[in-house]
Amino acid sequence: MTYLPSTFRALHQGWSLTAAEPAADAPDGAAPALAAGVPAVVPGEAHLDLHRAGLIDDPFDGDNEAAQQWIGDTSWRYATTFAWQPDDAARHDLVALGLDTVAAVELNGTELGRAENMFRSFRWDARGALREGDNTLVVTFAAPVPEALARAERDGVLPSTNHHEYNQLRKMACSFGWDWGIDVAGAGIWKPIGLDSWSGVRIASVRPLVDVVAGEEGAHHGVLVAHVEIERDGAAPDREVPLRVALTGPDGARYEATGTVAAGRTEGVVTVEVPGVRRWWPVGHGDQPLYDVEVIATGGGGSARWEGRVGFRTVELDTTPDASGAPFLLKVNGETVLVRGANWIPDHAFLTEVDRDRYARRVDDALEANVNLLRVWGGGIYESDDLYDLADERGLLMWQDFPFACAAYSEDEPMRAEVEAEARENVTRLSPHPSLVIWNGNNENTWGSVDWGWAGRLDGRPWGDLYYRELLPGVLAELDPTRPYSPASPYSFGDYRHPNDERYGTMHIWDVWNREDYSVYARYKPRFLSEFGFQGPPAWSTLTRVVHDEPLDPFGHQMLVHQKAHLGNAKLERGWQGHLPDPATIEDWHWTTQLNQAHAVRFGIEHVRSLTPHNTGAIMWQLNDNWPVVSWAAVDHDEHRKPLWHALRAAYAPRLATFQPRASEAARAAAWEGLEPEPDTVALVVVNDSRERLAGTWTVTREAFDGSVRAKATVEVDAPARGAATVTVPAEVATFADAATEVLVATADDPDAGVATALRYGAEVVDQRLEPQPLRIEAAAVDGGCELRLTAASLARDVFCHADVVDPGARADSGLLTLRAGQSATLRITSPAGGDPASFAAAVRTANDLLGGAGVTGAR
Repeated sequence: MTYLPSTFRALHQGWSLTAAEPAADAPDGAAPALAAGVPAVVPGEAHLDLHRAGLIDDPFDGDNEAAQQWIGDTSWRYATTFAWQPDDAARHDLVALGLDTVAAVELNGTELGRAENMFRSFRWDARGALREGDNTLVVTFAAPVPEALARAERDGVLPSTNHHEYNQLRKMACSFGWDWGIDVAGAGIWKPIGLDSWSGVRIASVRPLVDVVAGEEGAHHGVLVAHVEIERDGAAPDREVPLRVALTGPDGARYEATGTVAAGRTEGVVTVEVPGVRRWWPVGHGDQPLYDVEVIATGGGGSARWEGRVGFRTVELDTTPDASGAPFLLKVNGETVLVRGANWIPDHAFLTEVDRDRYARRVDDALEANVNLLRVWGGGIYESDDLYDLADERGLLMWQDFPFACAAYSEDEPMRAEVEAEARENVTRLSPHPSLVIWNGNNENTWGSVDWGWAGRLDGRPWGDLYYRELLPGVLAELDPTRPYSPASPYSFGDYRHPNDERYGTMHIWDVWNREDYSVYARYKPRFLSEFGFQGPPAWSTLTRVVHDEPLDPFGHQMLVHQKAHLGNAKLERGWQGHLPDPATIEDWHWTTQLNQAHAVRFGIEHVRSLTPHNTGAIMWQLNDNWPVVSWAAVDHDEHRKPLWHALRAAYAPRLATFQPRASEAARAAAWEGLEPEPDTVALVVVNDSRERLAGTWTVTREAFDGSVRAKATVEVDAPARGAATVTVPAEVATFADAATEVLVATADDPDAGVATALRYGAEVVDQRLEPQPLRIEAAAVDGGCELRLTAASLARDVFCHADVVDPGARADSGLLTLRAGQSATLRITSPAGGDPASFAAAVRTANDLLGGAGVTGAR
């Protein structure tokens, strides 16, 4: 949240919500309450107030989304009365940190101002409207869906991907629905609102920009350049304003410097030097020391204070052309960062439902899955300082898109002025956070301008390129040149290059999922893969909490309400073909599609990481959900970690061993010039995303599912720090004698190498002869849950406990395990409801048990 001074008085009590202009299809039974008003929570949103008042059912349940579309067609009015007494303050400003979206603000019948951008704050001089005693504050919001449509009809429709004209407003795009998101475009005072009463001087903003310079004998010195913007109250002459900036290090050491804002000016700059500074590092690269910052401005008989934190580090983005195209190489403190990323969407369809604790749990989900970067996607918001604070503390890197996604945007006024205002405010607000390492101009708009048939629809109108090439980089160059900028994702960093060219910059891969089998990932060699993914349903309890079709069916009405992708469940079915058997029951469908999602994404990540250092990162789509839905998420809306999450943790391990097809030297020599040779060997690729070299011997075996060894070899692996090693597996080991019953296994001979065993199968599950019941499970109650002791008599592939089936609050500490014959593992289940251990044992599934099914689930 934006730093609030001590002079700010929140006006969050006593609000009511009424329908200023009810939609024609608003329910008749709600009319009296909508006219009289219902209690409203501020900060909050209209949908939530209506639900609390009992006027609507849970928006996420069943088909309530369709029944509640009238909310987005309604103009809403928030009103409150507050007491006020005159005091010694020279200025009284009404401050609204977030209004969603097109709004008129009145105080005691006087209009203070209007807003039409949810991404920025507003401040209005309230002195002429305030009165002693009771004051009435009213905020009236235009109905967002008709407002967006009216602007499109007035100014011209612009290409977009959804059924609403979301790109006509500076409002969170995904609130209008997305291919994973519910359509709940509404209205609300979504951030604090209140009075700021002050005298003398006010600190309007602080940009504490950092740098690190090398000193003698390996030492580093920090430089903080604090840009302080102030406002004077106008009651005194426009005099010089003294500034003092103090830093306090993690060891308690304090560093200070002073400066001034000159008379007639509104900004001053103060530089503070920190000898022997402790540098901030990303997770896996070092520690995250943070320095507290205090800024004090004094003038006109008053003073103002600002507090924040910084971390000292440098950030670079290298896109210099090379022999293979151009990389997308991120460096922090001069050290290469191999990105293991996840895309981030708003963590709830109703933003005010996300508090710091929920953000903290998502950060845990990311870091425990070995994710080192979150990309804040452009159809959402400029994310909260709560999320950024947590990332600062934990070393999680952040990539922030400007909020432009999958659409053309007007470059005319007033849109252009609003875009500049929001960019200036949010670049300033987020500038203290060391975790923020890159700004990105848009999501897929540049790509869309080339490939999505916009030219004929635009008829010569601009589509937003001015923002991405001029306005936004210009704002960053002025306000925060310490961070790199990318105009778009995907983007190829060069004129006359296709934006999604795998040879340059960033790439998105969406033919996999939409049209192609996930094995097609192996055809690509991206320099940096910033979007890709595959769908799967949420946990069983999450799904059945909101889907009530009888019988439950993949193509049931409510199921499809909770599947927003075009032909999504048909694509799920196509996606498992050739990999997994057709499911016989709805439970099998659920497990099959979850498992196939995990297999698909793990296949893609392991392939891409095996290309290190040609490839320098991957950002899977997506970490989280904003409601209960079938989607690409690794963690569902009810906070269950799907099988995909466990696959992600394995594929993103800092040290990864993977078998990959490779072309031999002979095949390369025989290939036509310029053509990629066909793979004719199997290689063990060891990726080493650590500071230490990884060298030693590995044992590679070909084993039968019963554990008997058919062939064996020892190979030498020498993987440099932040690099990879590729070793050809001898053909006598790599060649399957019976693909349906054998597996390749590679294990580091050093048990402290920190690399999980690599496996390669000769056939897909559907063609394997796996034992249908390979496990012996011993279940025992323990404090807070139970333990499941698993022992494999034969290869048990992808063991997963669907603990939530027994208790929706239950969680297993690990999942998607593969146990070879004779191996054992223990699953620890935490269960708030105290589920029966035998029931948890019965909730264990494997890929093996799918082979007992037959047929296709679901009607068309």
